[in-house]
Formats: sequence, structure tokens, C-alpha cells
Amino acid sequence: MMNRFAGCVSIMALLSGLLASGCTVLGPDFAAPEAATPAGFVLGEAASGRSVAVAEKVDPKWWRLFNDPVLTRLEERMVDGNLDIRTAAIRLVQARAQLGFVMAAGLPTMGTSGSASEAMTSARGPFMLASRSTSQPAGASQFHATPNSRLFQTHEVYQAGFDAGWEIDFWGRVQRVVESSTAQLEATEEARREIQVTASAELARAYVLLRGTQRKAAITRENLEIARRSLALTRDRAAGGVTTDLDVANAAATVETIAAQLPALEQRQSELANMIGLLLGAQPRALEAELAAPRALPPPPPRVPVGLPSDLARRRPDIRQAEAMLHAATANIGVATADFYPRVSLTGSVGQQSLNLHQLLDSRAFFFSVGPSISMPIFDGGRVQRTVELREAQQQEAAVLWQRTVLGALHEVDNALTAFDAEQRRRDRLLAADKETRRALALAAARYQQGVTDFLQVLVAQRNLLAVEQDLSDSLTAISGNMVQLYKALGGGWEQTAP
Repeated sequence: MMNRFAGCVSIMALLSGLLASGCTVLGPDFAAPEAATPAGFVLGEAASGRSVAVAEKVDPKWWRLFNDPVLTRLEERMVDGNLDIRTAAIRLVQARAQLGFVMAAGLPTMGTSGSASEAMTSARGPFMLASRSTSQPAGASQFHATPNSRLFQTHEVYQAGFDAGWEIDFWGRVQRVVESSTAQLEATEEARREIQVTASAELARAYVLLRGTQRKAAITRENLEIARRSLALTRDRAAGGVTTDLDVANAAATVETIAAQLPALEQRQSELANMIGLLLGAQPRALEAELAAPRALPPPPPRVPVGLPSDLARRRPDIRQAEAMLHAATANIGVATADFYPRVSLTGSVGQQSLNLHQLLDSRAFFFSVGPSISMPIFDGGRVQRTVELREAQQQEAAVLWQRTVLGALHEVDNALTAFDAEQRRRDRLLAADKETRRALALAAARYQQGVTDFLQVLVAQRNLLAVEQDLSDSLTAISGNMVQLYKALGGGWEQTAP
């Protein structure tokens, strides 16, 4: 019995060795595409008081450039609390499990089996042939089975043993499937990183807008106080008969107009605080106390590192994801091509079989079977050929999508740099305008007190000052927001933890 079992193992080893030695991998091998990028980004103008984009290495934690401890703390908390990031992490676990499932397809399988059954033999089946060969007299021409013959009796069959099987990856089909699944796992990882980049940028943007709104509310309150002083002065002059109630009414209307802007600004602050809370996975108003105290708008640093265009493809997760999907599509061509060729499998089983349970462990109840199986398509109506054509077209589409993603990324960075520089030039003009409108208001107020001019010029100067200061606040907020958009376009916000 042991000799027969050893022969079974030898046959399987010999066949697997012969087949494995001749294995080949069909389909094109993937080569990472090269992105056509300019030598450098078009950087903004260097001038006094402006932040300048420089071709230096990008810090993955770019929000630290704002030097705002509250923003840095919020960004660190978001990684663990953001529900979109957690969902993407769960998808990554699923992708890893799927890869493990696919990799198992290339390994031998082994299992145990056992059965107990009751059956009735057929007069036309193998038991009848066996009986004819053992019990029929020599020279007899026909075997007669009767209803009382044991051939028609029921019997019990007991069996227990081991089964094994292995599909030899003769044409690299399984290898290409594993390659495709590995690339899809990489794409899932890059999708998670893309969500993290987006969430980091959205949090920083909401924080900048919150501080900008608080600044705008403070400016509105300052102008409201100026308007109230003008109203008090106008009432005193009207009581003294120097001016009329018309000036009092205009001054009071200006006070109410400015005060009417505060509720909308307060509403905006509450919405932005809730937006930050949502990004952190917190309940509504959970961060209200933490963010209610006004802080200065976080300004950009004097030097803003943006790296080189050639680094963009290695840093932006969406480009890396598109490359991984191109890799998967390339490997799928090999999977489809392998269906043109035969599949070779080795199967075997060994165990004990008996008609009586008490004889199942008897040495004479031993059995085994081993041998290769081959299947090959002959006619399938062109299904395999159409599948290969489909996979090739999908690979071409993935290549175009990768090119489109790279080109779009370059445009996003260029637009962000342009916006960052243009808004700073606008801020410089608004700073000059703010200086002049303050001077105009002071002159108008002085001339009004002297009785040289009417109150209308004071009203115009007040409105101009409020408008310019609000525009200036919006511009400063936009500059910091444009820096956030720039780093989102650069793909900042994640770190490469493995080579």
C-alpha cells in the first residue's frame, strides 16, 4: 500500500516539475509611463511683503507653514476622526483581503472528506461487469441477473480521505490575475490618500474662511462704532441748531445698515465651525467653544515650497491611482490571452473506502487516484478573442485617462500659482486704498465739524472705508485660501511610509 502511495506522490511531483519548468507569462509587461512635464512652474513676482513660490521640496504637512497651532491640532485630529478617511481605510482592508483570495488561486488546495451513503447497484453498472468477470462460467455467453441477485440489493459505502488539487500556471494566467489585483490594491491605497489630501485641504480652507469671517465681523463692528460716533456728533449738532434732522436720519440709517451685516457673519461663523466639526467626525456645535474666540487670519509664509513639475506624478495620489489602474488593465490583457491556451491541473485523492464501517481502517480498504487534467477551448463563438480586444481597449482608455490626469494636475497647479500671485497684487492695491479711505474719512469728519461741508461727504467716506476694509479682508482670506488650493493641487497631505 505504501509503495502505491509513494508512486502517487512521485507521479504528481514529476508532472508538476515538468509543467512548471516550461511555464511562460503571456500578455504585455507593464512599464510605468513617463509624464511630459515642463522644466519648472511659472512662479509669481517677488516683491516686498509678498509670499513667493519657490522650487523646494514640498512638506507633506504643509499646513504647518501657516504657523497656527489650532489649525495644526485640528489637522492631526482629523486623520483619526474623519469618516471618509475611515471608510477609505476599510475599503483598503477589503482590497487586501481580495488580493489574498486571488493569490490563493495559485497555490495547491488540500482538504479532507468523508461520506457514508446507502445505494442500490444497477444491473447495467460496473458491479454487474465485475460479477460477470468473476462468477460467470468459462464459455458462457450471457449473464442473467435476477431480482434476488445481490446486484439489485442495497449496500452502504463508507469513505474517508484527503483530496488535493493544483492548477499549474502554465501560461501565467494566475500570475497576471495576481498582478492585476495587486495593482488594484495600489489604486485603492491611492484613493485613500486622495481622500486624505482633499479632507486636509477642506479642513484648512474652512479654518481660513472661519478666521477670515471673524476678521470681517471685527471690521464691521469697528465701522459700526465709527458710525455710532458720527450719529452722536450729528445729534449734538442738530440739538445746537447747527445741522438738520436729515443728517441725523442719514447717520442713523448708516448705523442700522452696518449693524444688519453682523447676523449673516455670525451665521457664517457657525456654519464654518460645523463644517470643521463634520470633517473631524464631531457632533454639531461640538467645536463652537474651541473656535469661537477670534484668532488672527493665518498668513502664508514668505517662501512657499512647490517642488518641480516632475515630482507631481510621484506625489499626487490621483495620478498614482491612474497609473495603478493602467497597470491593472495591462495585466488583464495577459489574463484574457491565457484563455486561448489549455489549462492544466493536477488532482489526487487518497483514503480508505469500505462497504462496512468496521472494515474502514483495514489496510486493504486503501485507495488513491492521481493524474493531470487538461481543458482547452475549441469553439466559443469568438468569446475569447472579443475579450482580448476588450481588455486591450480598456488598457488604451486607462492610458489616456492617465495622460488626462497628469495634464489636469499641471493645469491645476498653474492656475493655483496664478491665483496666489494675482490676489497678492490685488491686496497691495487694497492696502493703498485702505490708507487713502481712512485719510478721506478723517478729512471729511474734520470739515463737517468745522461746518465747511455737509454730512453727505462723511457718509460717503464711511461707506467707502467699510467697503475697502471688507474687500481687503476678503483678499487676505483669499490669499491664504489660494495657498490651501495650491497644496491640494500639489498633492500634499500624505506621507510615503514605505519605499
